Amino acid sequence: METFNFLMHGFAVASTPENLMIALVGAFIGTVVGMLPGLGPINGVAILLPFAFALGLPPESALILLSAVYLGCEYGGRISAILLNVPGSAAAVMTSLDGNPLALQGKAGIALSISAVASFVGATIATIGVVLFAPLLANWAVSFGPAEYFVLMVFAITCLSGLVGDQPIKTAVSALIGLGLATVGVDAVTGVYRFTFDSVNLSDGIQFTTIVIGFFSVSEILILLERTSTGQKVVEQGKRSLFNLKELLFSLGAMLRSGVMGFVVGILPGAGATIASAMTYTSERKIAGETGKFGEGDLRGLASPEAANNASACGSFVPMLTLGVPGSGTTAVMMGALTLYNITPGPQLFTEQPDIVWGLIASLFICNVILLVMNIPLVRFFAKLLDVPNYILIPSIAAVSFIGVYSINSTTFDLVFMVALGVFGYFLRKTNFPLSALILGYVLGELMEDNLRRALSISQGELSILWSSNITIVLWILAILMVFMPIIRKLYRRKFRPAV
Repeated sequence: METFNFLMHGFAVASTPENLMIALVGAFIGTVVGMLPGLGPINGVAILLPFAFALGLPPESALILLSAVYLGCEYGGRISAILLNVPGSAAAVMTSLDGNPLALQGKAGIALSISAVASFVGATIATIGVVLFAPLLANWAVSFGPAEYFVLMVFAITCLSGLVGDQPIKTAVSALIGLGLATVGVDAVTGVYRFTFDSVNLSDGIQFTTIVIGFFSVSEILILLERTSTGQKVVEQGKRSLFNLKELLFSLGAMLRSGVMGFVVGILPGAGATIASAMTYTSERKIAGETGKFGEGDLRGLASPEAANNASACGSFVPMLTLGVPGSGTTAVMMGALTLYNITPGPQLFTEQPDIVWGLIASLFICNVILLVMNIPLVRFFAKLLDVPNYILIPSIAAVSFIGVYSINSTTFDLVFMVALGVFGYFLRKTNFPLSALILGYVLGELMEDNLRRALSISQGELSILWSSNITIVLWILAILMVFMPIIRKLYRRKFRPAV
């Protein structure tokens, strides 16, 4: 009953005219950013983050804006995946496998509308999960001390290399680069200057917005410059722009199952929507068996990844709010937004800042309704935006990125450094180093260092405090399992590989 009262309070915060308008604008911008190939939710949130701060929005309104952009990007990614066979984000790759064949069969309207409903169902299931489980997890997390938090963050880093892709070493290296960038600046305890190279501009560390916009937006501009135009024709919607009841019932089971699985995956630190969509697509293909036409235009193959990636996006708020550990690269950026307001995410947030927590959770419900209502009638309009040529798109992204970074500290050093980081990020992307792992490493770096110092000061330098409680022992075991997960996965594939 107490949770219900808090949720009602959250709706009172999120449904003010100001916050409703912010949610509407964020959902629209997120959908547009999400459907433009390559940009994705991290870029959308990163570009708007400095504007939210510079405009003087209160923290709850800033989070509502960024979460609306996040969810909008997850919705928008399916549009280009279906109409162009070019996923708007990594999570939408699985959507294109059955979405584009449906479009080529003249069922683009059906594919777009059923995927919008799947996104809504998955996100709603996950948001209900956030309401039910986040307060419980927050109460449990109160028992965490500095040692438990340090080991938890080690576990989050190992989750990246154990779950993300088939290149765990590159993922681990990216995370270590992020951890290294977090150490730049004056040491808060000793006052020693670390890795500043005698530059006054680096004495306070590297600004979070400079890192995010440099690595994501500037590197994306360089990637886009390699292309001269979209190069592909948008598929028409077809005769029908809406699914019928039979098609909805056919894919409903896949939506519900994938929504639950996506939420569970989203809770895991660092797992993210890409893994959730891949897992649910594979699982639904196995459930369908020989009756399925996966890869040829099966509605279940379209609905399952869409429900999963939106559920995962909502689920990733749980570890961020309750444990202070980002559940995805995008929530890592949102954690950075909280630090700009001097707010530390974690279990105390539920008691100290209920307006922020419950306002955000309530806004997830509101944003999903806005996105469902917006996406079905406006699909034709969004499809037209896919024809925007790069000579308009690239300068627009560049202008917004430069203005956003300059608006924080008004220094040219940040602009130059942002470009340098963007060039470095470009080479990392070309060599397949995941930038989301780098951002997670950067966000966790300062928290890891602070908690390690506090733990060692409590134990007077005894390292045994890091494995002295049941929670730390369980987390170390899980971290070790994550380290060996790629090897286990490779052995499993080799053992069960079908004979040629």
